[in-house]
Amino acid sequence: MAASRNLERDWHRQLYSGVAGVVVVEDSLDISVRKRSEVQVIQLQGPLRLGSAVDGLRQAMEESIANGETRIVLNLAGVTIIDSSGIGLLVKFLANTKQLGGSIKLVQPNKFAIQTLKLVGVLNLFEIFDDDDAAVLSFA
Repeated sequence: MAASRNLERDWHRQLYSGVAGVVVVEDSLDISVRKRSEVQVIQLQGPLRLGSAVDGLRQAMEESIANGETRIVLNLAGVTIIDSSGIGLLVKFLANTKQLGGSIKLVQPNKFAIQTLKLVGVLNLFEIFDDDDAAVLSFA
């Protein structure tokens, strides 16, 4: 059964600039968690950046690990942007799960995410898959 929550909740910050009335509204990160074949599958939709998005993913990952779920598939297909705080969180929890005999495997990170992970030198730490099924099966 999937648990889905809008981690930005009703918190949207609006920034107004200039006479033209340009409005920028921060997007929210939706997280869906489900279990498949003893593997925790976490699907993300939206930007993964500093603030409530990273805090929400941190909470989901901490809950998974606290419940003994150390084999995690993180589907990034819907992640529009990832910043250094998001990358730091992924690396931290990869290390945590590996210490406990598990791992985190990434599914469909977009071109921007791959370039960012490569730029900061951590892309090679993660196994990357084209779909959830392949990632889940890789734990067998």
